Amino acid sequence: MDVVELSRFQFASTSIFHFFFVSLTVGLAFLIAVMETFAFVRSDRRELYGKMTNFFGHLFLINFAVGVVTGIVQEFQFGMNWSEYSYFVGNIFGVPLALEVLMAFFLESTFIGLWWFGKDRLKPWMRLGAIWLVAIGTQISAFWIVLANAWMHHPVGYEVVDGQARLTDFGAVVFNYKAWLYFAHVQGSAWVVAGFFVLGISAFHLLRRQDTDVYSRSLRIGLVFAAVGTVFSVVSGHTEAQVAREDQPMKFAAMEAQWETSESPAPWSLVALIDQEARENTVSLEIPYVGSILAYNSLEGRYEGINQLEEQYDEAYGEGDYVPPVAWVYWSFRIMVAIGSLLLATAFLGLFLWWRRRQGLDGTRWFLRALVLFIPLPWIANFTGWMVTEMGRQPFMVYGLLTVEEGVSANSLGEVLAGLVGLWVVYLALIGLDVYLLTVTARAGIHRTPDAQLVAAPAPSYEGTGFQGYERKD
Repeated sequence: MDVVELSRFQFASTSIFHFFFVSLTVGLAFLIAVMETFAFVRSDRRELYGKMTNFFGHLFLINFAVGVVTGIVQEFQFGMNWSEYSYFVGNIFGVPLALEVLMAFFLESTFIGLWWFGKDRLKPWMRLGAIWLVAIGTQISAFWIVLANAWMHHPVGYEVVDGQARLTDFGAVVFNYKAWLYFAHVQGSAWVVAGFFVLGISAFHLLRRQDTDVYSRSLRIGLVFAAVGTVFSVVSGHTEAQVAREDQPMKFAAMEAQWETSESPAPWSLVALIDQEARENTVSLEIPYVGSILAYNSLEGRYEGINQLEEQYDEAYGEGDYVPPVAWVYWSFRIMVAIGSLLLATAFLGLFLWWRRRQGLDGTRWFLRALVLFIPLPWIANFTGWMVTEMGRQPFMVYGLLTVEEGVSANSLGEVLAGLVGLWVVYLALIGLDVYLLTVTARAGIHRTPDAQLVAAPAPSYEGTGFQGYERKD
């Protein structure tokens, strides 16, 4: 691997590590806010929903704390490996990153502390307001980060002066249609991650017949979240693919491994063995008409092939190789779609079982076992989705303006390798710690979490020590 490829691998791998935390944090904050709302509204069930909120809130805090560290480390790479990119986009890219810190991170950090550490001191409505502000803060944070990424795919509101992209229209950047579309998809996928996280943990304890009154209700809340999230993800993802056909046609062609311009109606490639050097598919299994339906919501329509698009890109951007890694984009897209379809079916099957069996849903053991096994699937779908998004726009870092080779720092191979090893050590340690703490806490259940043990612990005895303690006087 050369410097460019190694730098790309470093940023891609550490981004995946970081997004492991982000997707759960964004979705779980909103879900816990809903649980806290039930605890506030349902006075007859306040203790039950309070236990639920505290248990999943403990898991949220673990993930949030470790995730913050990975985010801080992630930003170092812009200066380490991508200094030319930072110079080119810093005038624009720095604005949403700064706003994310000022508008979201401080909001989250402040009110998450009030919500958690003030839970025995704040009035119920104050605690409810605090967790909703945390949930809102996570959404704001996600929006500004996605906004910066979307600008790289569809740059607007800028002019290039002295080799730098300079901001000329902040409104155009904020209302970039690509940003809002990406944000909708990220939001839906975060709800899916959080929903199936809560579903899997609830199902695990229901299988063990532990605190069934609490986990039965958290299972149903998770089902609703998972159902809404999967629908939101499918609709926004479908729209995102159709938009890519218009403004990033090479990415769309790579998603379908379409080397030559298709006929109308266009088929959909179910399976293809791709030979990128020969620019052909050695094996291709296609389904008629489906390609046009997916691309146009119609039985008519075609899309351009990679070979024809390469000629257009050569004319627009100069001679070069503008074909992304087709096999990676093609198979990542299909893995994402397959998992998304499975999760959509699972969520609505759960709703059907709930409707048909009422309380019998808690005893449908094959379904509960499946939910436990499905916990990692939303993360895999998220990662493969980002691989389609980011690898599909190669060789551009900023679409149509800056290529990856133009954005890399003037580092030696050894320097990049040293940075890669160091970051992997840090990230593996952090993600290992997070997974360990989440697993131990989730398996322990409500009555074995540190909070519960602290409440249940007997008062300390000073007998025989000569110290009688003290009596508080107000």
